[in-house]
Amino acid sequence: MTSSNTTSDAHPYLRAATAGIRHHARALDRTVPPQPVDRLHLDVLHAHLTALHRLLDQLAEAARPAHPGAGRHLATAHTRLWQATAEAHAAFHLLPSSATDSAECRPERLPEGPPVLTICQRHLAAGHSVRRKTTPTDLNRAPHTTACVR
Repeated sequence: MTSSNTTSDAHPYLRAATAGIRHHARALDRTVPPQPVDRLHLDVLHAHLTALHRLLDQLAEAARPAHPGAGRHLATAHTRLWQATAEAHAAFHLLPSSATDSAECRPERLPEGPPVLTICQRHLAAGHSVRRKTTPTDLNRAPHTTACVR
């Protein structure tokens, strides 16, 4: 018995993550008055962005040998996603601290360290990967536009 990947059953985790983000965005649209963004929200978003960043890196590496043009586009997407991730990290630090960031937190009881540092640790680890594969010029370059060929 052979199983074939159809569009409906290929990459179920990515589809579920996309559906979750759409659901969350719709829920935010329906919130009246709009709820302010908090650090926890940006921390979770940053975790998602860094996971996507890692996935794009793997896809770009896999595509390059067989399809160099597609690999270059995926590498560019990888760079642009890093820029979005860096901006989410910067926004996190501009928001006011919550009770979980205060002395009540008791970071010595948390195996991963204080919550305010987990986003920084994640960001530094992702940044290390970016610096190995991307030049500062690439990171500062304005996004290019391409026309769809289909």
